[in-house]
Amino acid sequence: MVRVMQAMAGATHGGAEAFFTRLVVALGRAGLEQCAVIRRHEERSGALQHAGIDVKEVRFGGPLDIRSGLGLRREIERFRPDVVLSWMNRATRSCPRGDFVHCARLGGYYKLKHYKRCDHLIGNTRGIVDYLVDQGWPAERAHYLPNFVSAEPAAPVSRASLDTPESATLLLALGRLHDNKGFDVLIEAMAALPEAWLWLAGSGPLDKALKDQAKRRGVAERIRFLGWRDDVAALLAAADIFVCSSRLEPLGNVVLEAWAHDVPVVATDHAGPAELISDGKDGLLVPVNDAPALAAAVDRLAGDRALATALAVAGRTTYEANYTEAAVVRRYMDFFAKVAA
Repeated sequence: MVRVMQAMAGATHGGAEAFFTRLVVALGRAGLEQCAVIRRHEERSGALQHAGIDVKEVRFGGPLDIRSGLGLRREIERFRPDVVLSWMNRATRSCPRGDFVHCARLGGYYKLKHYKRCDHLIGNTRGIVDYLVDQGWPAERAHYLPNFVSAEPAAPVSRASLDTPESATLLLALGRLHDNKGFDVLIEAMAALPEAWLWLAGSGPLDKALKDQAKRRGVAERIRFLGWRDDVAALLAAADIFVCSSRLEPLGNVVLEAWAHDVPVVATDHAGPAELISDGKDGLLVPVNDAPALAAAVDRLAGDRALATALAVAGRTTYEANYTEAAVVRRYMDFFAKVAA
């Protein structure tokens, strides 16, 4: 049996961090012998331990943090993995050389200077894998392994609990309140969608700026800023349309979430969403930074329920063919066996 250590120096919240937990737990259910080494995070550690995962914590500080590297080395010597899978830059930098296969997972277009000591790299989109090869990484050591999301249903969040009319067209957007996510463009689009209401779930540095923008544009009374939420399935169950307005979105995990829960998607034609969505078949794509086009696409779906339903059904079909837990876990198990051999 292959022994795998996964190392994540993640933020408090984030899509990669959430998928790390999902994947480690799912691989544990599949019988993989593994250990998780993470930055101190009570909730993440508790979720992994509850699933029976061997969890250790190290500081994972900046480039001058020697102690984290020593701590990770100690855990490697204790667990004796066949494969170490480090997530993103910081955990990869901290990983020492040793008698194991070092793989790293990239969820974005990161600088390869952090990954020179790795044996294999994983990209969670084909676009990222192409980028790795274009940057000079050997093609035979660059691997595409997608993400998965859960389709487990949940009771919808009550619209009344968030002072939202039952009759309104309800839009949902998820993500860190950061310039990359283009939520300012979505708020601008709301000015052209007087019948729509928006639930925006996320936290981040632009919280105040986005709220101020909503007030200036006269749409604040139709927008609910929800903060970071873990009940994504329940939010999707209440929504009519999911919107991904990102300027920069390497994957678009949120698109998979919407597909898994039968919600039609409008997304920007950029990187991850553009790779996932076939425009007009399982979602609608609009140009980046184009509030009028975003508003027009949302208005089109709001006025054509047959189209909205058809997109949702096709999205669910795409999800079930490629992005279920069973399909992705099988690919990871095969990958670990292959590189360990």
